[in-house]
Amino acid sequence: MALTNGYRLGSYEILALIGVGSMGEVYRGRDTRLNREVAVKVLPDPIGVDPERIARFRREAGLLASLNHPNIAHVHGLEEADGAHALVMELVEGPTLAERLARGAMPLNEALPVAKQIADALAAAHAQGVVHRDLKPANIKVRGDGVVKVGFGLAKFQDAVLRTAAYMSPEQASGKPIDRGADIWAFGAILYEMLTGRLAFPGETVPDTIMSVMSRDVDWTALPPAPVRIHDLVRRSLNRDVSVRLQDIAAAALDLDDSLAPPA
Repeated sequence: MALTNGYRLGSYEILALIGVGSMGEVYRGRDTRLNREVAVKVLPDPIGVDPERIARFRREAGLLASLNHPNIAHVHGLEEADGAHALVMELVEGPTLAERLARGAMPLNEALPVAKQIADALAAAHAQGVVHRDLKPANIKVRGDGVVKVGFGLAKFQDAVLRTAAYMSPEQASGKPIDRGADIWAFGAILYEMLTGRLAFPGETVPDTIMSVMSRDVDWTALPPAPVRIHDLVRRSLNRDVSVRLQDIAAAALDLDDSLAPPA
């Protein structure tokens, strides 16, 4: 359901369309009660008319609203009007990490603080039982002051076909049940891309990318000089064996914290 400028969705006024994705349209809106700008994500019509999906949408929105962390884009609430169902979220200004990576690799002093904040956001979500399932640079904003905001959107609500293949874990790609290990894999793929300026699992098509995820070796020689624990962190995060893969993203945050600390 496309909304026009000036449309009112509960107490929120639509100001402009920001973008269109697989999960519907995203608008810049204004909270008329608190006089602040917000992001309004509206479900696409085929999903918005499915009672089962709407029920899941409501449950997921409530769970996401319970997340409270400085590196997670906050969910303000759920609105429904005239058949439209929308998630109202914190509006985060600044480029996405995908836009930054389009310019190439990030130096260590830029990449590691971003990675640390992503890890902190995931650790907070995992502690509340929330798995992102669609972590990718396009879902991560980097504000002008350096603060990172991870957008969770509708973590458990998204279907596998909507995920970005280059950041899918092998278990996701094969349709197996997934847990927070899938987020850790995506984190490893993103960290690799930040450090090298290239995808860990490239492919010309979606099937080719999935084949890369499932069986091709990562080009470890592309990693730049960095502390040994950073190289080790990328390798452990991208282990196809879930039992051997890094088990807790909080451990990644600690490794990054130690690597950022000045030498004694």
